[in-house]
Amino acid sequence: MKISLVTPAGKKSRAGNRTTAVRWARILRDLGHQVNIAEQDNGDNADMMVAVHAWRSHQSIKAFSDNHPDRPLVVLLAGTDIYAFQHSHPEETLDSMERATALVCLHDLVHQAIPKKFGKKLNVIYQSAPPLSAPRQPSKRNFDICVIGHLRDEKDSLRAAYAARLATPESKLRILHLGKAHNKEWARATTKEVKNNPRFQSLGEVPGWRVRRQFATSHAMVMSSVMEGGANVVSEAIVAGLPVIASDISGNRGLLGDAHEAYYPAGDENALAQLLLRAETNPGFLPAVSAEATRGAARFSAEAELEHWRALLADLG
Repeated sequence: MKISLVTPAGKKSRAGNRTTAVRWARILRDLGHQVNIAEQDNGDNADMMVAVHAWRSHQSIKAFSDNHPDRPLVVLLAGTDIYAFQHSHPEETLDSMERATALVCLHDLVHQAIPKKFGKKLNVIYQSAPPLSAPRQPSKRNFDICVIGHLRDEKDSLRAAYAARLATPESKLRILHLGKAHNKEWARATTKEVKNNPRFQSLGEVPGWRVRRQFATSHAMVMSSVMEGGANVVSEAIVAGLPVIASDISGNRGLLGDAHEAYYPAGDENALAQLLLRAETNPGFLPAVSAEATRGAARFSAEAELEHWRALLADLG
């Protein structure tokens, strides 16, 4: 088939929406299809449309649905669709869900957050991640905790830095953030935090290989989001054997599971500080956290992701 893959993120963006679109284009091409990625498209030259983000891609979704109601239309529900826009912008977001032939989500608990009538359309497709090329070797000089992702409200990106301020004087805790600021306000806040918090460093936007190198030398990763559709960085950490300390939200719990022992209430730096202290001072804590998570790592293999897409396309005829 000729597939139009629509994403609101531009070619130069390293945002999750663009990363997802590029990943899916590669998978669909591996399955033998022709794929064109665009920020907007009516899909007139396509046999099928795959749209990343129900609200932001609504214009393309509506045009394709109106002009080609008999052609398959797959819509990815982003975290902001699920936990924000279906409530703040219900007309467009729910219309996209209604028009979709199939809905795709990235974690196990999305069905709890959307209208029940869309449950029959919902398909969970986990984002895959490759293993590290060599065993991890966490720093011996510092107790390094990484935070990966763009600095933005949904990510609550400085929460780990705030928690690090509460560390005991003898702690070797260091928070290393990788990602760029979403806007000027976040850039200013980050610069201020780096200046005033000796336990915090922000390395800015970096390529994927640098993130993987950070996985190899960190003791754990903090995933501090207050809203998340199923972050690929969580599956990457699980496959890498990197323990994840996560905010207790559906988007994290839907990937890490109920048995995960390293949740803290979202937005609570005091609770996060206690978990970080436990991680640093209890030698058995992080290995147990990692072992529990990696039991489900096979879900995040490239082969599993490809087979999910093969099955979905077969269902669509």
